[in-house]
Amino acid sequence: MKTIQENLKLFYIGLKDKEPFFYKNKDLTTHAAIIGMTGSGKTGLGITLLEEACIDNIPSIIIDPKGDITNLALTFPQMRPEDFLPYIDEAEATNKGQSVEEFASAQAELWRNGIESSFQDLERVEILKESASFNIYTPKSSAGIDVALLSDFACPNITDEEIFSNYINSLAASVLSLIGINSEDMNSKEQLLISTIFDTKFKEQKDVSIEELINFIANPPFKKIGVFDVDTFYPSSERLKLAMKINALIASPSFKGWTQGVRLEISKMLFDENGKAKCNIFTISHLNDAERMFFVTLLLNEIIAWMRGTEGTSSLRAILYMDEIFGFFPPNANPPSKTPMLTLLKQARAFGLGCVLSTQNPVDLDYKGLSNIGTWFIGRMQTAQDRARVADGLTSASAQGLDRATLETWFDHIDKRRFLLHNIHEAQPCILQSRHAMSYLAGPLSREHIRAITAADPR
Repeated sequence: MKTIQENLKLFYIGLKDKEPFFYKNKDLTTHAAIIGMTGSGKTGLGITLLEEACIDNIPSIIIDPKGDITNLALTFPQMRPEDFLPYIDEAEATNKGQSVEEFASAQAELWRNGIESSFQDLERVEILKESASFNIYTPKSSAGIDVALLSDFACPNITDEEIFSNYINSLAASVLSLIGINSEDMNSKEQLLISTIFDTKFKEQKDVSIEELINFIANPPFKKIGVFDVDTFYPSSERLKLAMKINALIASPSFKGWTQGVRLEISKMLFDENGKAKCNIFTISHLNDAERMFFVTLLLNEIIAWMRGTEGTSSLRAILYMDEIFGFFPPNANPPSKTPMLTLLKQARAFGLGCVLSTQNPVDLDYKGLSNIGTWFIGRMQTAQDRARVADGLTSASAQGLDRATLETWFDHIDKRRFLLHNIHEAQPCILQSRHAMSYLAGPLSREHIRAITAADPR
């Protein structure tokens, strides 16, 4: 059995012409997009990228809206059926005419054969399992690791005025989204009031607790907003109504879930005390849309604050991976998450942070963001419109003279687990077949599964 030679600067992500294909990990600093319809294999490809990062001791921060990426915690070096058994879908086993035990045994054999037929062996699975600390975070839930988001808003260490302004604006917008105010107008009175509160207190080098924020809305720590006094700009009776809305939020029984757990301190989420990279999976499938937007915006802002406090580097320092980005980075709307995501795509390269965005549909991505993406993994696409959107992005971003006729020929060769790989650092695109994932792709894990994994390995 032929196996690959490990190289910490190369990610083994698939096969080209039936031979191992290696991707230079530093190329991820110019970011990547994985695009493909349901069933194209994009989740498997994303997981293989993250597996390689773990082996190379590169930390990752993963936003997992559906729950699929939690499968990174399912690595079974011995391929025993009993390891697979807890994650078997009884209905799927029944459809195969098998008991769950028989189906678990078949899955163990399938995974073993898949790994060993793709230039890997079970020793590599063991290396993956021991290379990183896998952590599943569940905001507002005790199933995994709790995350405290509303205990207070910490003063960011950002000296760049533009970045600081974007930070407080998206922070204010995320708070408003949590109470159902989804205004995209950065000049709305609610937005300007809360932004000015954060601006005032952060410039005093002070954190702002949620209780203080409510009191500051009712009684601002400043007298004017622009040239108008506060009461003229935003009468006290209306401010009180806004404060009451946020107060109702913290008075609800579910609010406690936002205040308990670890702080979002990115610097502490990269490596453990032994220098082992952390693979941080933030699964948010249990949150509603407003809560997801709130969480994602806060997390992206914290990543920006961490990034601006680090030294620059040309090597890959960490990965931000977001699965199913629909709704968070749209071309024709301005949700709170959009500004920090665009900031990261424009500036993260200089700090060694690679962003990987995954989506079913290319129209989910803002065109300004597409121009900052250097690697495209294009899987099967559902419609001619999707093909046209991708072709527009590739031809405009490419310095290699790609034309639509050539792209259409490439697109015709894309099938399940096959991707058109376009990398600005390479001379030509190619067709890549993703390798077999070492993690067991069981699909979204239940709260009970996450709780059991976290209890067994409470890192």
